Amino acid sequence: MKTRTRVLTGTALAVALGAGAFGAVSASASPAAGTAQAAAVAAKKDGPSEKNFTTTTHLTVDAATRAAQAALQAATAENQKVTVAVVDRNGNTIVTLRGDGAGPQSYESAQRKAFTAVSWNAPTSVLVGRLAQAPNLKDIPGTLFLGGGTPVQANGAPVAGIGVAGAPSGDLDEKFAKAGVDALGK
Repeated sequence: MKTRTRVLTGTALAVALGAGAFGAVSASASPAAGTAQAAAVAAKKDGPSEKNFTTTTHLTVDAATRAAQAALQAATAENQKVTVAVVDRNGNTIVTLRGDGAGPQSYESAQRKAFTAVSWNAPTSVLVGRLAQAPNLKDIPGTLFLGGGTPVQANGAPVAGIGVAGAPSGDLDEKFAKAGVDALGK
């Protein structure tokens, strides 16, 4: 019985000390918060110059999902079975929606079209024309030079890409991708 009492007493003491330490940290955090602005000013003086950094815009998951859904709905309205992919500025997939009945090849194709569009900040149908002057472009990993990819821009700079694959033509795929971009303006 004594061992049990010691364990319970020790546990209670540890909890009380922990709560007291937490209260001390919390109490000391409040006054320091008032000096946070002064610390930020001091860090700005001592840290790297602001001219060494850029600010970028990113598409939110919510916005990417809305764009993908709008593209998929546009395709469905025309009885097309497609996959829609939305990638960020770095080509990382934010969201992919595979429509009912879309072919297995459409998943990767949509992602690669989106990546290609954001990488060159141009619709993939325009980029197809550039292959005549630079046929080696098609050898860049992860790219796909077929119509169906459209960049998403903020202040003229690419921030994301939307790729659609599965319709019988790249023109249709790109039309649906553009519907996704248009949905972001609403």
